[in-house]
Amino acid sequence: MPPTIILRHRKENLKKCSLKGLEKNKDFLFYTYPKDTIIDLSNYFLLHMDGEPISEKDSDKGIFLIDSTWKYLDKILNVIPNNIEKRSIPKIYKTAYPRKQTLCSDPDFGLASIEALYIAYMLMKRDCSKILDNYYFKEEFLKINNFTS
Repeated sequence: MPPTIILRHRKENLKKCSLKGLEKNKDFLFYTYPKDTIIDLSNYFLLHMDGEPISEKDSDKGIFLIDSTWKYLDKILNVIPNNIEKRSIPKIYKTAYPRKQTLCSDPDFGLASIEALYIAYMLMKRDCSKILDNYYFKEEFLKINNFTS
């Protein structure tokens, strides 16, 4: 199974980063935008809100995740190959991550990167048991989405 690739904006606040702790896991490769060059993404899909919903049929592909604030997202998307498939998380899931600003007026809109990753792994039938280990809002996230820890 391909490792999950995470492209993190260089200005991402690592003290608040929900993905903190995954950097040491061999199943995750972290790159920094705009400094690093990303490897071949031909067997990957981009985790994106506008994509087709993730399903088990995607389980042989790698996940490519952009970790950034909404402010920098469009700039990063401009350097991503146009032909990469997009997959999304069903909109039934709620975030536990407190936000001061969002893409729209709904504070529950969108998920923290770690939450989206957890759900993607779950939908693809991958082991997601350790993904939330360092997530401060883990228990709240599991509770509001009716997951068991």
